[in-house]
This record gives sequence, C-alpha cells and structure tokens, in this order.
Amino acid sequence: MRVLVTGAAGFIGSTYVHLLRGEHDVTVLDKLTYAGRRENLPDEVELIVGSIEDRDLVFELAGDMDAVVNFAAESHVDRSIADQEAFARTHVIGTGVLLDAVRERGVPRFLQVSTDEVYGSIAEGSFTERSPLDPSSPYSATKAGGDLLVSAHWHTYGVEAVICRGSNNYGPRQYPEKLIPLCVLNAFSGDPLPVYGDGRQVRNWLYVEDFCRAIHTVLLHGRAGEAYNAGGPDECENLEVVRRILELTGRDESLIEHVRDRPGHDRRYSLSSEKLRAELGWEPRVRFAEGLERTVEWYRDNEWWWGRIRSGEYREYYEQHYGRALG
Repeated sequence: MRVLVTGAAGFIGSTYVHLLRGEHDVTVLDKLTYAGRRENLPDEVELIVGSIEDRDLVFELAGDMDAVVNFAAESHVDRSIADQEAFARTHVIGTGVLLDAVRERGVPRFLQVSTDEVYGSIAEGSFTERSPLDPSSPYSATKAGGDLLVSAHWHTYGVEAVICRGSNNYGPRQYPEKLIPLCVLNAFSGDPLPVYGDGRQVRNWLYVEDFCRAIHTVLLHGRAGEAYNAGGPDECENLEVVRRILELTGRDESLIEHVRDRPGHDRRYSLSSEKLRAELGWEPRVRFAEGLERTVEWYRDNEWWWGRIRSGEYREYYEQHYGRALG
C-alpha cells in the first residue's frame, strides 16, 4: 500500500512507521513541532514538512494514496489547559481537511488515531466502544470532536473510515513532558519526580508497539464506520509507576515531590479491548513490568536523543509549569 501517515515524526506515529518499514510505501506529513523530530523516522522514509490544515498540500498528497493514517495531534493535556487554540486547529479543522481530501481524491481508507480520554473518567469497569464520549479537558474535547467528524463522514458521505482509540501509551522516543519519560530522566539526573495530587490516579498502560499493531490491524481489517478500543494489559496508579521507575534507576523515594493537581484531572481510565480481540484477533504482547524496564533501558542508552531536549525549550516549559528549574 501507499500510505500517508500524518504526525508520524512524533512518539506513536514514528513507532508505527518503523512497523510498516519495508512492507508499505510510506510518506510522512509532519509540521515538526517541539515533539516531532526527523531522527525519529527511518532514513529512507520521505518526510514532507507541513500541516494537515494546509488544504492544497493535503489534497496534493492524498491523490496518490491507498490509505491515510492520522496521528497528527497536540498531545499534552497540560498544554491544552494553558492554550486550547492549537488543539482545536489540529484535532478538528485539520481532521476535517484530511477527510475532505480522502473523500474528494478517492482514497480507499482512512484511520483516525484517538485516545481513551474522549470517554472521560470511569470509577470502575471499563469503557467500551458503545460508551458515550464525555471528555474532561480541551485536549480530549477536541480529540472527541475529530472522532465525531470521522463518524459523520462515514454516515454522510460513505467515507471508508475507522477509529482506533488507545489507552496510555509508553515506550521509546516519548517526549519527556509525559509522566514516564519525565520521571525516568529526572531520576537519571537526581531531580525531583513531580506527582500530581495524591498520585492515586489509575491508568491503563499500553506499550507503544502493541498499540501500533492494533492500529494497523484496524486499518487492514476493521469495519468501516466503526471504532475499536485498544487497552493495555495492566492498570497501575501513577504513584506506583513513579516508585517502579525509582527502583529501575537506583534512586530512592525521597525524590518524589507531590505537586498541585491538574485542573479537571481524570481519576481513572480503563478500556475494554474485547471487540478488537474478538473481531480482529489482536492481543497486547508486552506486560507493564517488562515494557517499563525496556523503556528505562532505552532512555539510559540514548542520551543523544533526549540530551538536547532537556537543554532547550523544555527547560523553560518545565520551570514555568512546575515552579522549579531542572538541575
């Protein structure tokens, strides 16, 4: 297949491109914001630097494609709380441009990469694809808006579109504003590990390679007009995740620093993957303990990747957000 993968210079998208490597003809469209990097991608993959809101560019690229997979996203909840405009542009307007191009240029297949956060928080049990969307942040609200546009294009125009929603992803090449890479790198350098509120928020952790296999399975075999949930095999409180990172990095719990909780912080996410398992045969392969150990080792072995990040714009963001400078 000829596949246009948008937003693929970031964390999950680049993992997906590595999965497709050698099997499909991949073109990447990415505007290379702070979390997108050319070095995340295989050297042989064509990268077009641009935005999914650029109608002329998107229509030009879509004409030669057999499928479009949309990873393009502003991905950090905290940043959406501070400034929601970029999230609305990318998640809603940009998704709409992609859908228009897919419809008008006759692209046979479209996949929207989404998140468990569109469902909001759940005290017990797990969300299914029939659960109502009830987002809690500007990030998740705009992601839900994009998902609804995808569904509307299926119902209104018959666009062959599917949605794959993942639980909390983790693994190599994740930008260190997210909990796991942030705490791993802080532990390496002896900086405090910030934990929101009491740290008892529960997340359903999914290793990034498992999510990318789910995405490709849905692209190839999912029923048009349907959404599929890909949940991780393990749930864990954030505070327990931080403690495991301290063990793996040889640090003690004196580095844990409880900070003011995020506004509107969802208490628990949990996705049921029964539909994806039963209909398409997908199963997660990596349990959280193994995946976290792999992740810590990757960051330990790849300081070339994260060293420049912690010396640039990220330091300013970190100090502004957490009220203290990195060491």
